[in-house]
Amino acid sequence: MANQSYPGSKGFSVKDLVTIGIFTALLFVFTLIGGLPFAPNPVITFYMPVGSALLCGPVFLLMVAKVPKRWSVTIMGIVIGIIWFATGMHWALSLGCVLMALAADFVAGIRRYKSKIVNILSYMLFSLGATWTYLVFFIDPAGWESAMLKNGTEQAYIDTMAVSAPAWLPAVILTGTLAAAAFSGFVGGRLLKKQFEKAGITS
Repeated sequence: MANQSYPGSKGFSVKDLVTIGIFTALLFVFTLIGGLPFAPNPVITFYMPVGSALLCGPVFLLMVAKVPKRWSVTIMGIVIGIIWFATGMHWALSLGCVLMALAADFVAGIRRYKSKIVNILSYMLFSLGATWTYLVFFIDPAGWESAMLKNGTEQAYIDTMAVSAPAWLPAVILTGTLAAAAFSGFVGGRLLKKQFEKAGITS
């Protein structure tokens, strides 16, 4: 059963898909743990991607090690994007998760998912998906506000965000997320060294 091919999965087995599903759930849980201290507060909500990126590196890297196949990362990003959309988040968050997962999948695939350094770079790209909603907030504040009001966000929350966001904040969000993801990936690589060696992943 474990070696049974799943139709249309480009070589995925049922076991692969179950593994991706488990690690997607774990990654989402760690995303919430890292992001929840920031997201409810309109002053510091912008740092949610940084907090999330700081915790999810080991989960991402282990999933790639266990399912080193094209589209594995993309599937993870699509599922997370759907969850965010279903829970009423801004559409840019879902779109960012999907498109950055595609980019991350492509990068990891360059070395056939077997390079620890390239996989960390892949994770850094993946982590940028969560920044898209905040970038749209700065690019199109009126449109962002309209979408979030329809999704049930309170006007007072949005107004507080607007007065708390200096023009330089997007740069901080992007660099902070990349730095947190790089650190998380590095720590994850050290923690999971034995697992990576078994999976044939090199530096």
